Amino acid sequence: MSDTSAPQPAVALPIQIHAQYVKDLSFENPKAPASLQPQSEAPRIEVNVDVQAAKVADNDLYEVVLKITASGKNSTSQLFLAELTYGGLFTLQGIPEDSLHPVLLIECPRILFPFARAIIAEVTRDGGFPPLLIQPVDFASMYRQSAGSGDASETSGAAPAASTPPVIN
Repeated sequence: MSDTSAPQPAVALPIQIHAQYVKDLSFENPKAPASLQPQSEAPRIEVNVDVQAAKVADNDLYEVVLKITASGKNSTSQLFLAELTYGGLFTLQGIPEDSLHPVLLIECPRILFPFARAIIAEVTRDGGFPPLLIQPVDFASMYRQSAGSGDASETSGAAPAASTPPVIN
């Protein structure tokens, strides 16, 4: 009978996260305080997501950047505009060359997204609006769409404008 309580050696995972950070954050509320008064119509919310990745050093260190742009508009004006560029530093080890691109543009953004989503929710709330809760993003579908349009050779991918349910009163 083997002893299962013996300590197991640590196994290095293929994806290591070294840092996550806000590279750029902007929030505009151009019509305040009028934009914060009750509106006669529900605002149109648009969210765009872009992913980019680049090698940072000669080793296996990569920067993956999520750029999220969220805007709320009514029929006459812009209510708010939130722009976030959120990055992460990743070491990718033991990943075959043909899998590197999908890992950078699917798995790494999947790790970063919940943190970026929380920042957008907080900044819209701090701007006087209800928190904007961005729906989950299917980075695999984004990657396939980008690959289908011939952009797969570049290390970036963009999601088309996606509408999220209105959350502003």
